[in-house]
Amino acid sequence: MARILLAEDDEAVRRFVRRALELDGHDIVETADGSTALEVLAGSREPFDLLLSDITMPELDGIALAHAAHAAKPELPIVLMTGYAERREVAAGLASVVRVVVAKPFSLVELRRQVGRVLASCGKIAA
Repeated sequence: MARILLAEDDEAVRRFVRRALELDGHDIVETADGSTALEVLAGSREPFDLLLSDITMPELDGIALAHAAHAAKPELPIVLMTGYAERREVAAGLASVVRVVVAKPFSLVELRRQVGRVLASCGKIAA
C-alpha cells in the first residue's frame, strides 16, 4: 500500500488518523508539526506517496507546509485536514497544490475514503 507522511499536532487525532489508515495497510510516518514533517520529507530515503496534514499547527502550519512540500516534490499528492471553516476557504485557494481538504470532525470511514480516492487518482494504489 502507500507510504504516508502525517503531520498533526493533536496526539489523539494523530493516533486516530494513523489507526484509520493502517486499516488499509498504509505505512504511516507521524510528525507533530509542519517543520518536522518538512525535515522528514527532505531527509527520507524512501519516497512518500501522500502528505496528510492538519492546517493549524505550531511552527509551520499546514498551508505553509503544503507550499514547501509542493515546491520540493511537486508530484507528491497533499491532503489537508481542518476544523475551521475559514481555513478550508484559504486551503481551497491552493487547488493546484492540495488535492482535498477534509473537514474535522471526520469519521474513520470518511478519512479512509478520501485518502483512498486521492491515492487511486494518482495511481499510487488500485482503485
